[in-house]
Parts: sequence; structure tokens; C-alpha cells
Amino acid sequence: MDWGRRGTAAETPGSPWSPLETTMVTMKGWILLLLLLGATSVLGQRILKPALSRVQIGQRTFSPLVMLSLESTRSSSRRGDPTFTYVRRSPLVQDSKRFLSPWSKWSECSAKCGQTGVQKRTRSCLAERLWGVHCNEATEEGRLCIGHVCSACNITCPMGHVNADCDTCMCEDATLHGKVSLEDGSPAADARVYLQAKKLKLLTMADNRGMFRIPGICPDGKNTLKIKKAKYATATVTVPESNRRNLAIQVQLHRSGKPYVFRSPEDKARRVGQSVSLCCDARGSPAPDRYLWYHNGSVLDPSLYKYKNNLILKNLKREQSGEYFCKASSAGGSAKSQVAKLAVIGTKEAACDSQPQSHLIRLPHDCFQKATNSFYYDVGKCPAKTCVGKLDKGLRCKDNVSYCCGVSKMETRDISCDGYTLPTKVIVECGCKVCTETKIMVRGRATAADNGEPLRFGHIYMGNKRVSMTGYKGTFSIHVPADMERLVLTFVDRLQKFVNTTKVLPFKENGGAVFHEIKLLRKKAPVTLESTETNMISLGEMEEDDPIAELEIPPNAFYRKNGEVYSGKVKASVTFLDPRNISTAPVTQSDLNFVDEEGDVFPLRTYGMFSVDFTDEQGTESLNAEKVKVHLDAAQVKMPEHVQEMKLWSLNPETGLWEEEGDFNIEKSTRRKREERTFLVGNMEIKERRLFNLDVPESRRCYVKVRAYRSERFLQSEQIQGVVISIINMEPEPGFSSNPRAWGRFDSVVTGPNGACVPAFCDEQNPEAYGAYILASMGGEELEAVPSAPKLNPAAIGVPQPYLNKLNYRRTDHEDSNIKKTAFSINMAKPSPNSPEENNGPIYAYENLSECEEAPHSAAHFRFYRIEGDRYDYNTVPFSEDDLMSWTDDYLAWWPKPMEFRACYIKVKINGPQEVNVRSRNMGGTHPRTIGKLYGIRDVRSIRDPQRRDVSTACLEFKCSGMLFDQDRVDRTLVKVVPQGNCRRVSVNSMLHEYLVNHLPMATNNDTSEYTMLAPLDPLGHNYGIYTVTDQDPRIAKEIALGRCFDGTSDGTSRTMKSDVGVGLTFTCSERSATEQSIFQSQRNLGQQSPRDPGQQSPRDPGQQSLRDSGQQTPRDSGQQTILVLPGQSPAYRRPPASRRNNQAKIPMIGQRPTY
Repeated sequence: MDWGRRGTAAETPGSPWSPLETTMVTMKGWILLLLLLGATSVLGQRILKPALSRVQIGQRTFSPLVMLSLESTRSSSRRGDPTFTYVRRSPLVQDSKRFLSPWSKWSECSAKCGQTGVQKRTRSCLAERLWGVHCNEATEEGRLCIGHVCSACNITCPMGHVNADCDTCMCEDATLHGKVSLEDGSPAADARVYLQAKKLKLLTMADNRGMFRIPGICPDGKNTLKIKKAKYATATVTVPESNRRNLAIQVQLHRSGKPYVFRSPEDKARRVGQSVSLCCDARGSPAPDRYLWYHNGSVLDPSLYKYKNNLILKNLKREQSGEYFCKASSAGGSAKSQVAKLAVIGTKEAACDSQPQSHLIRLPHDCFQKATNSFYYDVGKCPAKTCVGKLDKGLRCKDNVSYCCGVSKMETRDISCDGYTLPTKVIVECGCKVCTETKIMVRGRATAADNGEPLRFGHIYMGNKRVSMTGYKGTFSIHVPADMERLVLTFVDRLQKFVNTTKVLPFKENGGAVFHEIKLLRKKAPVTLESTETNMISLGEMEEDDPIAELEIPPNAFYRKNGEVYSGKVKASVTFLDPRNISTAPVTQSDLNFVDEEGDVFPLRTYGMFSVDFTDEQGTESLNAEKVKVHLDAAQVKMPEHVQEMKLWSLNPETGLWEEEGDFNIEKSTRRKREERTFLVGNMEIKERRLFNLDVPESRRCYVKVRAYRSERFLQSEQIQGVVISIINMEPEPGFSSNPRAWGRFDSVVTGPNGACVPAFCDEQNPEAYGAYILASMGGEELEAVPSAPKLNPAAIGVPQPYLNKLNYRRTDHEDSNIKKTAFSINMAKPSPNSPEENNGPIYAYENLSECEEAPHSAAHFRFYRIEGDRYDYNTVPFSEDDLMSWTDDYLAWWPKPMEFRACYIKVKINGPQEVNVRSRNMGGTHPRTIGKLYGIRDVRSIRDPQRRDVSTACLEFKCSGMLFDQDRVDRTLVKVVPQGNCRRVSVNSMLHEYLVNHLPMATNNDTSEYTMLAPLDPLGHNYGIYTVTDQDPRIAKEIALGRCFDGTSDGTSRTMKSDVGVGLTFTCSERSATEQSIFQSQRNLGQQSPRDPGQQSPRDPGQQSLRDSGQQTPRDSGQQTILVLPGQSPAYRRPPASRRNNQAKIPMIGQRPTY
């Protein structure tokens, strides 16, 4: 039977029912309650049950478990009592079932045990427009039900007794006292305390001091409390077992946040039928409690694979190759790991491609190859990718031994040069071998952004652990752990002159060192506030422009860490990073990323960030503040779509990620000026975190492909790894696309073997919606960008037309030659999918990151290059100092150990009117496997003394003596120093000569035009004219040793050559005739007569080339003082006046390297 249908039988013409049957039966309120709730006891059920067995109306009898609709009908009853409407179901309209969905399942019975309740089910009309015709039927039905049978309480109490709800034990004479505090020690006011039972039961709340009291709880060691507070992770504490009746506990709450993956799965390779284990680990507050694994973007069924944070795959098949990652989740959110690649090959398939890839090296200047019409020779290269090696028993997250594709066979080839034969080793076969073990280092210098003042003896933290300190000149060195994915460092000034700065520093994953310049924001001088008054603090001070925002601090908002309200004067230092000043971009905290609810990392576009520091009047006690408001001027948000998306964020210094603090509401008000203005108003509390950000999540994202080279030849084999590429995302001012008004984001990445993909904002509809400045630096020295004036050269820039014009490429000196040439600007025009010329780089859509990372060298990309100057390195065993994985375990390797690199230099003085080339020829001296065999050649050009025109000096590298790669015995390298031209040796450092005499054997020196020695084993110093430095990175070792050689000291550094100190050898060279060319001049001319490389064109400006070939100085060689003028004209971009290049010195030695 249906109850409560929308019509009655009387409304249906021709009904066979009597009027009595169609009459509405209205029950009084007490009868309704009796039927719905039933008896409240077993006896009541027994009395009610017979009465409910049958219900008679007129001549028909019905079961009481009938369909009923719980709707209130309009009644003439004065009291408006609820009614049941009993109706006779009318015959269904023909085919009405086609327009009504099936009934849902019955809901659970609403009654408690031993009581009567109601169950419901519903259905919906599938044709609501035809409701009156086809859906004139009930859509909700109910029936009476009886709750489950009551069971006896089975809780046993070791002390006290069971409470009425049968969910815990109670002890009337026991009382629990507790205190809840936050991470900084301040009280957790209003924290809620729950008892963990079948359902959480609220017991009490903490007062303003964080104190709470719970009477009657038993100290039996079984009662568990849950303490909750908004924005903080739930704390769980067990009441300790005790005989005492008054207990006290203390609980500290930690800020709630999304999980953070600190270990991602590793790339692995297996054969069909083998097994593999992939692992990821995450931490967070609260701790992650759920893991999901994905294969090629699809989730793997947890019930099938039985995984948690480790995924085990047995009896592998080829189709299981691909990309794997995990997602860790908690109550705070989710986080995804990095992607790991699993390669599954056949049981008999080769682990590596045995055919080496092409790799060209440049030969010495007197080794031109007529057969190939070039200075280049192909020595081959094996890509260091993961391969299948010998597996240990058992499944491990990290294989005990990692295997990589590497050199398995080399051959020695003799290359005919001008008057001599040059041996070189060529890779002829690649194979799977144990990966080269390397060390990962990050070095740098921390200085003030405004005047370059170093952060002296500052503390460096990795998470909550102090890992290092800066030196007197602000320099630092950090060893990166092997399993580190994201290096987050916080620089803390003990003198509190600078804002604590958190940076996410990229590093070379394949080993070696990367140098970073850390710019610090100076703290703003504190102002005095009255705590009992309303205080306004401006954020952003630009001439002829309004502040971006204001902080409003209400009266009595300051309080101490113990929760007491602070009354008195407050010293407030609020330092704002204003994006309207482009010089502040490198000071950006962290990398402006956040993690969304799905665990994906997304970028933020900043409208300013600020650091807050409140102390008492004496400056000894830090203060918190509550109910603080941020008023953001909506007029400062030039992109209208950002107004609704603006949020307030705070920085998590442990993860380097930004976390949401709150939203903004739009308000109209009159502030400072008479006209009404629109503000975005947000609320915040200032407690543990003191760094905040006004940001908008931005989804219009792209990647920019950038490569760095050793020279303007732009050869694939001359790419440089470890170059820091930085990008400043710009927001153009409406109507003035060439005059950016503000920056919105600052990012840095490090070049790898295939360049770098730099993240940036872009727009497909409007190419000028976003712009960007891109810079590159290596070892603190800025690299040069390809020129854009007097006209664009697409072949040199690396981007074809017409896309290059759309991107509006401009080097910073495009309109002013006095500006530095170390950056370029572009419009971030997202490539159009319908334009083939725009889908081959250098801009890639965000979803095409893999295409950007794997793009061939022929694909479009932007370029930087490093002016190596007049020096040349040749190794018999090819090795790239940028890629430590290219090291080969060969007796003739220049560097015998890939974990430790020792650089040696000798200072050579030249008396004569000309700068000359000086060569070191390095051969095996005492080791039986290498004696008489060539290690390599080093060439360098001497640098003229600016004070003495007839003196020049060279710092010449030679191969250090020491153990070879097998660590079995040492080899005293036989080093021959040969200056070019008509030169005569006039003196040898007396201390060096004495050392060589006392450490036999001693090389013969019958030819006065050169000098031969067996290189010393000991690390001699400047008194001997020898400079030795050991480091985990070869370039760093060479740069430090070179700086000491220039300075002529064992612990200093200089950018200017000092000719009279620390000299090892002295030669006198006569002047060349006018028809003679220097070796480097002839090399340059030969390079013009022969092709550089197939498909390569020289980007060098013809005018400058002619100046260089004629012996005149170009603006670069003249050593003129230039600056990079960007909007804001920051002094931070000024080139330091000190330089190792002078008016005559054409060798631009290492850039602004610090002393270590």
C-alpha cells in the first residue's frame, strides 16, 4: 500500500473504491509518534505487534508494512498536526515504467537496538517535462522496521566501571589535567579534546592558555584522546597507566600540511621473467597512511598488487615497461613522487646498444685534418643510461650495484698533425658495466642584493638541521646526499641584518658541482607600534605609485608565546619584496610552487611577498599576532582574471613549498584618497611562520629549451652541463609590451647533457600576455647570449623564422651597446598546434615536457656560450668535465679518480714584447703501463702585465702525479713546458729545482727552449711556483687553482695576473716578425678557411670578426665597464670592475669565483 501519494483515489474518475476507502485518514500526533517510534521496550513491542498485524479500512484489510510517504499535508487542523495520507494506488499510466527509474535500495533502519524506526527508498522521474502525463506516481516510499537485537555490554574495566554508552570505563575519583601547545610553544586555544571510542566523543575544549581538565577518565593505559585544531594535524595521545588519581599530560600540535615525498622510485632495468621492487617514502603532518601506484598514468589495483609504499612486480613482461610513480595521501592532502622508468628487455636481448654515438672533439691548432676539412675528430660516446646487470638475491628498493651503459672497448688511433703524431683513444663498443660513482656538490656565495655585502658566518639549514656555515666572504659548500631529490636550504643571518632566505637549489644529478649566487633581502628598519591601537603598515613603496597592500593590526592583537596578551610598545619589521622592482627577482624565496589536492605541483604568480618580525620594546622576545588583515589594492592586479583567484600563502621552510593560508574577499572602501577603491581583504595569524605571499595559481604554463656551449661554434659536442639558467617571468603593462611593469616569477634550472627546459608562463591567445628575461651563469660567471643586432640571425640564435619574430627575441644590448650581453628577452607565445614551424621548439606546451627534454640538437632552442679565450685542452682518453659519468677507467685518463679531482698549475713568466702561447705536453713518466705515452696537451696564452709592456705571464695546467685509476702504484708525470716562438729558458724557481733534485729521478734539460720535469707528488705551494687544489668537481678544482696562480699565493685568489710573485719558470722570447702569426691567430684563420661543422654557421658579427683578425680590440676585449639595464636599473646587475682580462689580455679567465 502507498502512503502519501500526491493524489487520492477520489481524484481518479471511475475508481472502484468506496468513498470510505478514498477518505484521508488523519491520525493525531500521539498516534503518529506511536507508529513511527514504536515501543521503547521489549514489552511495548509485544503489545504493539498484534495491533500492527492487520489494519482494516472499509471492506479491505492491509499489512501494516505498507508503502508510506512522510509528507505533511495541508490540514484544517488548528494545531497543524503531521498526517499520514493513505491512498489507493491508481492504475499506472500505460508504459509509465519507461519514465521512472528503478527503486533505490532500502536505507538502514533508523531505530536503535530494540526500537522501531523507518526505512526509505526513492526513485526519480526520467522525463520531468512530462511529469503530469507519465510520472504521476510516488517517488519516495517508507516502511516500518525494528532495530537490531540488543546485545549485552562486553567491556571489562580493570578499574572503574562501564559508562552508560558502553564505550569506555569511568573512574569518578580520577581527573586528567592537560596542556596543548603549538610548535612555537604558544597555547593552542580552543583545541578540542575527543575520546576515541566507537565514535569520537567530544569531552572538552582547551581554554586561552591551552589548558583542559577531564574528570572521570580512568588512567588504565587504554583510553585514547584525539586533540584537534584547525590548520593543525590531529594529535593522538594515550592516557598513561597510573595509580595516581590526578594526572597531567602535555601535547604539542604540529601544523597540518600535505605529505612530502622525500624518496622517489629509481630507474631500473630488468629482463622478462625477472622481478623488481619500486619504493617511495613520504613524510608529513599527519603522516601519510595511503599509497597508490601508477603505471603510465593509470592507477594499479591495490587489491591485485597488494602494495603499500613499495610496489613489487614479479615475472615481468615487456608490456610492464614504462613510467611508474606513487601518490602518498593523508588527511592533509596528497603528494606525487618523481617518475621512475622501468625498462624490460628480452632474455637474450643486448643490455646496451653496442654501437657508440657520434661525439666530436676539437684537435690542437696544428692538427688540421684535410680528409674531413676540419679540426674535429669523432671519438664516439656511450650514453650513461640504466641497463640490466647482475642482480643480487632478494628484492630491494635500491639495487646494491647500479649498472649503466658505458665503454667496453677502445682503440688507439694515431692522428697525423703538423710534424708529429697525436694518439687518441676512440670508443668502438659500448656495454653494460657498473655505473661510475660520483659526488654531488652545491657551492655558492650568499650576498646582499643591494650592495653585495657577504653573509658572514651565517647558518645554513636543511630542514631543521644545521648542515653548514658561510665563510667570511659569504661562500659555502654543501654535499648533496645521493637520494636527495629537492635541495631546500635556509640561510639564517645570526646578526639579523638579512631576512631568513629559503632557496630550492637545482644540482647535477650525475655528479659534480653547481655554483649558485644567493641574493639576500636586507631587513627593513623596525618601527614602533602601540599594541593598544589600530596599526597600518604599508607593503611596497615605489615612487609615484601606491603601495600594493597594507597590513591592518587591530588593538590588543599582540600576545606572547605563553598566550598572554601583550600590552606595550612593539617593534615591527615588515620587509616587502616588491615585484614592481625587477632587481628584486633573484631574491625570490623558494621556487614559487605549491601542491594541489591531487598531489601535483603547480606554479604561483606572485604579487609580492613579505617577512614579518614582531618583538617587544627591548627586542628580546618574539611576539605573535592574531586577527591581522591584509588589504590588497585591486588596482595593482593588472590581469583582471587574477582578482578572483588571489590567495594568501605561507612558506613551509622544510619542503620549500607554499601552503594556502586563506582567501581574499572583495570590499569597497575609502583609504588615503577620497575616491572609493576596491580592496581584496584577507585574514591571517602570525605565529610559527613569518614569511607570506600574495599569489595566484597560474595554469598557462610552458617550457623554454635552452642550451649552453663552450664557444660560438655551437657544436653538439661542446655543450656545457652544470650551467644555471634563470628566467624572470614578466607581466607587460597594458599598451606597452616592450616596457614590463612587474615580474611575477623567478625560476632556475641546471643544464644537463641535452640542455635545459625552463618553466615559464605563456599565453596562446595573446603572445604579449607574458614576457621573460633569460640569463645563464656558470661558476659565478655570466655567459653571453647570441646578439640580436644589427639584425637577427636565426641560424645563430637557434630559432627559425617566422616564429623568431613572433617571440620578439632581443638581447639586452639590442639598443645600447654599453649594456651587458648576458641576457635576452622574449615574448612567451605558446606554440600554435596548427603551425608546424612552432611545434619543434623552443617553446613547448606544459604537457609536452618529455618532448622538450628529449628534443634533438637540431630542434629549435635558445643559446648561450662561454668565451673560453686563448686556451685549449686535449685528453688522449676523451672526458667531459661537465659530465662526470663520461669518465673511463683507463690508465691514460687525465683524471684517475671520478670522486676526486686534483688540478695542478705552474706559473710561467715571459720576458718579451709579445704575448706567446705556452704548451704543456704530459706523458707517463714512471709507471710501466704509461711510460712514454701521452696523457694530454694543454695550451694557454700569456697575459701581458698592464704596468710592464715587456712582461707577460701564463698559468699553465699540467697533469698531477699520483695514483692511476687502479690505485696500485703512482706515476710521476713527465711534463714538458714549451713556449711558442724564439724563446730561451733563463731561470727555474730555486725551491722547485731543489725539490726535483731531492726527489729522483730527475728529467734532463739539454734544450734551453723548453723545460722538462717529473711532476712533484707533493702539493707544493706558491713558493715553488706550483699550485695544487683537490675537489669533487674538476672545474671547481681548476678555477680555485687558477685563481691562486693569478694571485701568486697559496690561499688567495685574484682576477688580475700578478707577474712577479709565485713564478715557477721564466723564459725570454724575442719579437716575432711582422709576417709571423701567433699559433692562436693561425688557428683562428684556419677555422675561417674550413667548415666548422656540418650544418653550423658562425654567429659572430662580421664587423667584430674583422676587428679581432686585424689585431684591434673589440668592445669585449677593451675591458669596458658595462651594465645590464633592466627595468629598475638595479645595481645588482652591474659588472664588477675587477677582471682577469685587461686591455691586452684576451683570455677571459674564470668569473667571479670566491675563495674557498
